[in-house]
Amino acid sequence: MKRFFLLVAVFAAGALLAGCTVFRVNLLPSAQNRLKEVTLQGKASGKVAVISISGTISGRSRKGLLRDRASMVQEVVSRLKLAQKDKQVKAVVLKIDTPGGTASASDILYHEIMAYKRRSGAKVVAAMMGLATSGGYYVSLAADAIYAHPTTVTGSIGVIFLQPKAIGLMKKIGVDVDVSKSGPNKDMASPFRRSTAEERRILQALTHSLADQFLHLVAIRRHLLAETLAQVATARIYLAADARKLGLIDAIGYLPDAIDKAKELAGLDPACKVVAYQRRTAPDGTVYSDALNRYAGSSSPGPRLSLWSLLPVKQPGFYYLWLPGLSAE
Repeated sequence: MKRFFLLVAVFAAGALLAGCTVFRVNLLPSAQNRLKEVTLQGKASGKVAVISISGTISGRSRKGLLRDRASMVQEVVSRLKLAQKDKQVKAVVLKIDTPGGTASASDILYHEIMAYKRRSGAKVVAAMMGLATSGGYYVSLAADAIYAHPTTVTGSIGVIFLQPKAIGLMKKIGVDVDVSKSGPNKDMASPFRRSTAEERRILQALTHSLADQFLHLVAIRRHLLAETLAQVATARIYLAADARKLGLIDAIGYLPDAIDKAKELAGLDPACKVVAYQRRTAPDGTVYSDALNRYAGSSSPGPRLSLWSLLPVKQPGFYYLWLPGLSAE
């Protein structure tokens, strides 16, 4: 019996180290998990849809104990499609609370929001909550108006390339990796060795290129002067008041103020419905409801049993991300 429990313990430990989930199955979404519209307030005709962008922006699905959970990109786009199908939805409020995420996922969300606006003719207002930095700010640039909470932290307009290294750990445990490659740069950014000077030069050039793309978008959408653009290009963070002075946002206010602005831009009755799309019902739902932030594809997402999940960045790559503000997906 002791031997049996020892084998179970060894198996579980190996699974944790390898990033595997024990006894994990993939289940198809049930009818109960489909997005449903809930009315948060108002009774008059016309609708404002509140869509949350909360947590690290990523196009990767999240791992649950029993099933995968849809990525943030998938969930946000699904909600935009529902809003587009409903002709009563004349405006969308993006409730943003994120430090950013991958460059591609941030750009995809921006593109999808702009496409939604073209197809539907609806107005979009960004409501920055506690954190709307880097990729979070990138996404907000698609809005017709940007509101920031009085205590919002925003900015960090730039790019960071992250490449986790395991060299020290490998030396300690006596592990090495033998690589055969077709070109000198084929294993560039490998976690198993230090980067060469040439590799660092290449990666820095790519980082600058993506940063220029970000800044170009800021210049176009916010109509910033050259000297202001040079200031925000330092990638520092700002509180709402400073962001307003620089022209990065349009106004400082609370979430209801952003909703009122959306109604105004769309020409809606002030008493119109404010709705959200949820996968599970929440009692006494409001625009601040935590349920709006859940991108779960199931009612029990469960923990992710992987030691690698403890790392702030799981994959090497380019990020529109303020790293100190990293939050769990």
